[in-house]
Amino acid sequence: MLNQTDLTKLNKGEPVDHYLVLRKIEIRTAKNGSEYLSLEIGDKTLSVSSNIWDNFGSVYKNFKPGDIVKIKGSMDDYQGSPQIKISSIKPISRDENVSVSDFLPESKRDPAVMEKEFLDRIERLSDTNLKSLLKNIFKGENLKKFSKSPAGKSWHHAYVHGLIEHTLEIIKICDLMCDIHPEINRDLLVCGAMMHDFGKIEELSIDTLFSYTDKGKLLGHIVISAMAINEEVKKLPGFSEELKNNLLHIVLSHQGKLEFASPVVPKTLEAIALYQADELSAKVNAYKNALTSESKGENKWTKFINLASTELYKHNLTGKADNSTDSSLFD
Repeated sequence: MLNQTDLTKLNKGEPVDHYLVLRKIEIRTAKNGSEYLSLEIGDKTLSVSSNIWDNFGSVYKNFKPGDIVKIKGSMDDYQGSPQIKISSIKPISRDENVSVSDFLPESKRDPAVMEKEFLDRIERLSDTNLKSLLKNIFKGENLKKFSKSPAGKSWHHAYVHGLIEHTLEIIKICDLMCDIHPEINRDLLVCGAMMHDFGKIEELSIDTLFSYTDKGKLLGHIVISAMAINEEVKKLPGFSEELKNNLLHIVLSHQGKLEFASPVVPKTLEAIALYQADELSAKVNAYKNALTSESKGENKWTKFINLASTELYKHNLTGKADNSTDSSLFD
């Protein structure tokens, strides 16, 4: 376990003497035509950029993404974003008790509680075919991987146990939509929510950093999820073709648009409900994390975030409603 100050707690000018993980390393060309080395380094709370302008050949040759390094320098910023001004960068020695797991962010929720909540929700399904499908898939090593995996590489729920946290959020949103719109098939929608990102257990690896596997790059999590459903349905003789096709459609269309890698667009009530629930869970989580990592001190605005297509504003309103009531109003 590392005993060092989180990068998010360091202010500009404060010294850095940290073990950090190297997430990116590449040679770039400045506007004046000179080359420099661009790094992305961080701990589990923050990833920051850093540039080495001179004598960087040995660094580029001897380090690669995923390496743990010892960095000395100071916190700085560029156009409102934190940076580290490096004075030295060294590899760690074998006797230094540091591992990649020290740099993987984790969900703030208890994974055991989330796993129980997920399994309990399966038991509440009324459709026996959908319940059997889910119980057959979410067990053993599959359940272990599903509980531990991140939901994304960097944008939303990009931390250990993020996938199950994201899925549980979507299930709650879907249940609410079913309460509002009883025309929606609740069991079908909830099953689709549970399966929509299942393929990420094979798409993403956490053995080093969060990275895409060969299978993930070649197939993608949507296809992997659909293949898992198709294979398990074959073992359930009572599972109708109509039910299978509607479940597959929910999974295949859950990213909403063809340009967002969905093979089809949503064409059923359940499919459009899942797409919007997925968007809501992902965007709120991503924006929340961006506000935490990109704004600090008196600066209420983040930098321009490409994936959000805007800067984000952090207000100082607590969000805690005053539930006290003046009883004289009812006299």
